[in-house]
Amino acid sequence: MSETISLKLSQIIQDYPPQVGATATRVVDGVSMAFEGPGINMLLGPSGCGKSTLLRMMGGVRPNDVVTPTSGEIDIAGKRCDGPHDDVITVFQRYANRPDLTVFENVAFPFRFNLWKQRVQRAEWTARVNEMIDAVGLGDKKAMLPQQLSGGQNQRVALARALVLQPRILLMDEPFAALDAQTRGDMQELLFQLYTKQPCLVVFVTHDVTEAMVLGDRVVVLTAQPGKIADDFRVDAPRPRPSLWLRSTEGVALQQRILEQLHQTPGHGRVAVSV
Repeated sequence: MSETISLKLSQIIQDYPPQVGATATRVVDGVSMAFEGPGINMLLGPSGCGKSTLLRMMGGVRPNDVVTPTSGEIDIAGKRCDGPHDDVITVFQRYANRPDLTVFENVAFPFRFNLWKQRVQRAEWTARVNEMIDAVGLGDKKAMLPQQLSGGQNQRVALARALVLQPRILLMDEPFAALDAQTRGDMQELLFQLYTKQPCLVVFVTHDVTEAMVLGDRVVVLTAQPGKIADDFRVDAPRPRPSLWLRSTEGVALQQRILEQLHQTPGHGRVAVSV
């Protein structure tokens, strides 16, 4: 099992500058939470509640035109983190595969950079890339270009590119949101299979209640904007969690708990229930 690593957010506030004639917009309001890996941690809330903003902060993404965070602190392994961190890899909804590179070349792309060249010898990373492509079920498509693949296959390439680096912290920003229901279910199952083989600290952003329940060891529920923590609980049911479990007494009770928390707070934004 992967070595334990910690990720801590302390009293995070994020304000965005006002538009002409308006006041500043508070997106995140005093969020504190701590994660220790390995584990799959779901960050669930309606659209616009600051989930992706928080995830970008954890990944060290700092926009040039705004101070991020406005106040508060993020620590990784007990040290303050104000920018990109070598142990953190992010997978986005837009998979960003290079259209001019093959599947193999896209998954191997990080090893073009000095950081990973110095960390991993060519023979090792070549073996890792081949193994990871096989693991995501694309072993017969290594020479194909992204335009020759489906959306689900392209997301498999993006997932493989992240996991081939063997990250200690994996951040996922609604990576399956654009996929059809069947493909999304397949990708959720694949993520769990890969996580079982290569455990790490996962923080997974979603607005889908069902996805949070199916994947998460822990679910942190955020309110509508400005995002605050409404609930934070563990899901102890063993994975995989099929639709039968979702309709069980335990599954229905968890869903009701989540929806009640979300409905208690006014504001705009949507959540989904896919079962």
